[in-house]
Amino acid sequence: MDPLHLCIALSPLSVYLLLLGVINLSRRPLVTNGARDAAALGVGISGFVVVGPMELFVPDATILRLGVFVWALLLAFYAMCLTLFVLLMRPRLVIYNIRPDQVRPMLAELVNELDRESRWAGECLIIPNLGVQLHVEASPGMRNVQLIAAGTHQSYDGWHRLEKTLSTALRQVQSVRNPYGFSLVFFSLLMIGSITFWLVQDADTVAHSLREMLRL
Repeated sequence: MDPLHLCIALSPLSVYLLLLGVINLSRRPLVTNGARDAAALGVGISGFVVVGPMELFVPDATILRLGVFVWALLLAFYAMCLTLFVLLMRPRLVIYNIRPDQVRPMLAELVNELDRESRWAGECLIIPNLGVQLHVEASPGMRNVQLIAAGTHQSYDGWHRLEKTLSTALRQVQSVRNPYGFSLVFFSLLMIGSITFWLVQDADTVAHSLREMLRL
């Protein structure tokens, strides 16, 4: 793979990994919903989509006819596909940089305030007045916990209220830095450094590859 395609593939991924690394090195947990989490991942791998399926399957005749505009159309199509995927996902909350044993007691206290009829069934939690049913899935190695919808009948307003309540409660929680974050930051900075080196060291080849890619 030539330097241009490597730069296109790795640039969004390096930013995504750097963001994850910073989150994991924070001393406070962070909660986000599944839509934002999946959208960030989709942006992170977008470079590979551009240098892979997009460039491979786009007809030469279309590029010659539409020029650079065809890439804008392809990126817009990818964005719409990613948006559709995110909208079709079941509700989910992701809590970064927190131990699994910290989540359940805090969650039990919070949902008791939100709905006294809430109850646990193993790893599943039912909050009837919010219209939320979820199960807890932990990743101890990466130190994050996911609250994933159990069943298809869910209230998005209830999930949004649960997210806001969790976010407020987590502001009071202290956490230690996740060593996993150092490796993410290291690899992201390594990729950024490599991209910068390739662009500076072989600028003529990059410019030539860009003209070929855009059919200029």
